[in-house]
Amino acid sequence: MKLIGIDLGGTKIASAIFNENGAIESRNVIKLGERRGRDVGQLIMQMIETFIRQAEKNGENIASIGISVPGIYNAEHGRVWAPNIPEWDDYPLPDEVRSLPSVANKIVSIDSDRACYILGETWQGKTIGCRNAIFVAFGTGIGAGILVDDTILRGQDDIAGAIGWMGMNAPYDDKYKPCGHFEYYASGDGIARTAREYLDKNQHTPSKLRGIIPNQLTAHHVFDAFCEGDLVAKEVLDYCIELWGMAIANLVSIFNPRKVILGGGVFGPAAQFLDQIKLEAKKWAQPISFAKVDVDVSALGSDAGLIGAGYLALRALLNRETKMQER
Repeated sequence: MKLIGIDLGGTKIASAIFNENGAIESRNVIKLGERRGRDVGQLIMQMIETFIRQAEKNGENIASIGISVPGIYNAEHGRVWAPNIPEWDDYPLPDEVRSLPSVANKIVSIDSDRACYILGETWQGKTIGCRNAIFVAFGTGIGAGILVDDTILRGQDDIAGAIGWMGMNAPYDDKYKPCGHFEYYASGDGIARTAREYLDKNQHTPSKLRGIIPNQLTAHHVFDAFCEGDLVAKEVLDYCIELWGMAIANLVSIFNPRKVILGGGVFGPAAQFLDQIKLEAKKWAQPISFAKVDVDVSALGSDAGLIGAGYLALRALLNRETKMQER
């Protein structure tokens, strides 16, 4: 019995065949390039068919398929909203996948990337055995996979965990509208935005970052400059540390998790600030809850979503088997 996990990102698709113990037996990564709309869906279906044929050639059976998508999956309507993929504002991904003859009688499960991150961490990472845990993904945007009593928290419209919209300071500004205050300043793209705004407001402050064309400045430049002792980069990252700590404190105070895991491309280089982030979070959090929480960096790195998609497939398979036994 084998499983397929697919992690769709804004720029690439990672896919793998898993065995039921979670080991990856085969994997593939393809860049999306200029693909959009149905071309992205077709690429996913091609990857699924390739793995199914590979398994059949080896005399093996693919029993379940899990797909992680970078946005919102509305299970009730079977539609995906993925803002970083053009023409995926209401995309019928499950219908397309299930239309493949090779997928007949196989389980297909789809969920948001933030849900898959916490599932992956629960299967093979640092939240194994935890019934209450949160994975905060810091990449281009910010999102949280929230596990409450061993169940993914979804909300009324499957939007729970969109924490990039948390307001961390007043007053409101219209520039926060597309992504929220927290994401505007403290995501991967947000670090670059914060640096550009700081440079604009402090024209006479010297910085290595001034040598970079503003619209080409990225978080990587800020981290590199910090490592070289750049004072502007330090100011920018000190502000982000405050926001990251405040956000963790809010999540701990609201959900009382056993663990909070920080991941995504920013953590990464931001892992060096973990102790500072925890000290900041401690100032703001409910003290009893914070005293009992572990805050750590993901051990799964860029594979968190892929492993979570594999576990999504496994959970769906186990749930079906349990229901069949109950009958």
